[in-house]
Amino acid sequence: MTALTEIKGTGAPLRRALAERGITELEQLAGADFHELLALHGVGLKGLNRLNDALGERGLEAMSGVVAPESTTTTTKADLETEPTGQSPQDWIESLPWPRRVEQGRALLEIFHEATGVEPVMWGPSIVGYGHLHYRYETGREGDTARVGFSPRKAAISLYGLQGDDGAQDLLDRLGPHRRGAGCVYVTRLDAVDQDVLRELIVRGWESDPAG
Repeated sequence: MTALTEIKGTGAPLRRALAERGITELEQLAGADFHELLALHGVGLKGLNRLNDALGERGLEAMSGVVAPESTTTTTKADLETEPTGQSPQDWIESLPWPRRVEQGRALLEIFHEATGVEPVMWGPSIVGYGHLHYRYETGREGDTARVGFSPRKAAISLYGLQGDDGAQDLLDRLGPHRRGAGCVYVTRLDAVDQDVLRELIVRGWESDPAG
């Protein structure tokens, strides 16, 4: 679990307001109502958006009804905190405490390697990524991330970079049981989705031009 104090760019008033609601860890905000939290005394738009961005960076479900702050061109160190690390993706997957996710992580390593032809890199503490992409949000935040990737978490597997291609939505309709979030596709059971469709989504995500 990730304590809110570990998320850079959030202030004490925001954390106190959330603590009064029993929210002290980032994971508790997955899928939360953005408007409801924004109405709390001490909660500001910028800080709450920073927490929502942190959910996405860790492969967690985004809040619902997110309101973007006014655009800014300022980039802080916190904006760029998700960076490649020297950790071995294979070793990280083997260290997961959930045997089913270890098995699925191994399978995804093979699937993504076949689709991209490159070796994986850990981005931050929990994302296995392939390639490189510079992003810029409408809020003005920008940074670097993997072009495609995945994160086998306890609740679901997060799949990144699969929704940018023009034909992605049709393919997702054929994928099998999943949920769609901002920038993520969430799969609970890897064996329940169509593996050929998944490979096609990865290939298209890998080859697509995100700026196009």
